[in-house]
Amino acid sequence: MNIYVFVPFHARGGCEEQVREALESILVPTRAEPGCLRIHLFRSVRDRALFYIHSRWQSLEAIEQHQKLPHMIRFLAEVEPLVDHGLEAIRTEKLG
Repeated sequence: MNIYVFVPFHARGGCEEQVREALESILVPTRAEPGCLRIHLFRSVRDRALFYIHSRWQSLEAIEQHQKLPHMIRFLAEVEPLVDHGLEAIRTEKLG
């Protein structure tokens, strides 16, 4: 079963470009992971501080492995102080 993950990132005032750059930095290494089927970065057209990562994975195990990789550990340490909320990855399955 494929797992779809949605993660919002709302940048603190003045940190929008730093958040965008941090998010862009994980796209290539994440796409190279064997369990990653797709990952994309989105930005709200109404709130330019709001970004979303949407990804598709082969399994929950692939996501759990992803979270332990060096590029993700570095990314989380970099981005957490730049956003104005706690980070939460919403894991979903496709219906219909």
